[in-house]
Amino acid sequence: MEFWNHIYEHFNPVAFNLGPIPVHWYGLMYVLALLSALMIAKWIVKKDGVAITKAQLDDYFIYAEIGVILGARIGYILFYDIHTSYYLSHPWQIFNPFMDGHFVGIRGMSFHGAIIGFLMGSYLYHRRHGISFGVLMDLVAVSVPLGYVFGRIGNFLNQELVGRVTDVPWGIYVYDTLRHPSQLYEAFVEGIIVFAIIYAYRKRKAFDGELILLYGFLYGIGRGGVEFFRAPDPQIGYLAGTWLTLGMTLSFAMAAVSVMIWVYMKIIYFKK
Repeated sequence: MEFWNHIYEHFNPVAFNLGPIPVHWYGLMYVLALLSALMIAKWIVKKDGVAITKAQLDDYFIYAEIGVILGARIGYILFYDIHTSYYLSHPWQIFNPFMDGHFVGIRGMSFHGAIIGFLMGSYLYHRRHGISFGVLMDLVAVSVPLGYVFGRIGNFLNQELVGRVTDVPWGIYVYDTLRHPSQLYEAFVEGIIVFAIIYAYRKRKAFDGELILLYGFLYGIGRGGVEFFRAPDPQIGYLAGTWLTLGMTLSFAMAAVSVMIWVYMKIIYFKK
């Protein structure tokens, strides 16, 4: 347990170097997240006979990932970054990986922003190619959670989005302070548990699009709950007392919106 408590002292966040450019485990985990989501989607399409071809799925993947990347970065700037006005007046700097002449990579991504970008990319694909929006959303709902596990492991390996101060024996020392490994809590709750529930429920859905609403509810509740163990973003702090964070607020709002849309859709379904 002692080694685990001090794991960051024995771990190099840089996996290897491509000349002067360091390749971090964080980046590799996100690549694995994207690829695993695509592989799971192809497996579900084949297993459940989803009405979408391999070529259509590959094409949709491009739309979705562009939406995710743009949404995640812009969402971070709008929701979390303290230099929002600078980026809005210098938009070409949003994806600039260099700072003072040094390569630092793209820093700062928002999950909730990624969701908005993903929905916009998916809707554009639906409009252009005529594939059912609900079918696309349900396929994503099953495919994304396990890929998300890699993303949270990437956060853990990158020593970011750290947990709150604790005295539990499995805590991790971050700059000499013992903290909850909240990134791993999130990987388990938002990834593995959410996937298991959606996968088990997928053939019981009442209408196309129900699984993505279930995902929104489960993720919102799961993320909101884990936020009690996660330190707030330092540039924002707590929104109220010593417990309410922006991530918690956005997550519970996401769960509430998902429930409201689900109720609306169920009313429409039963009227048919």
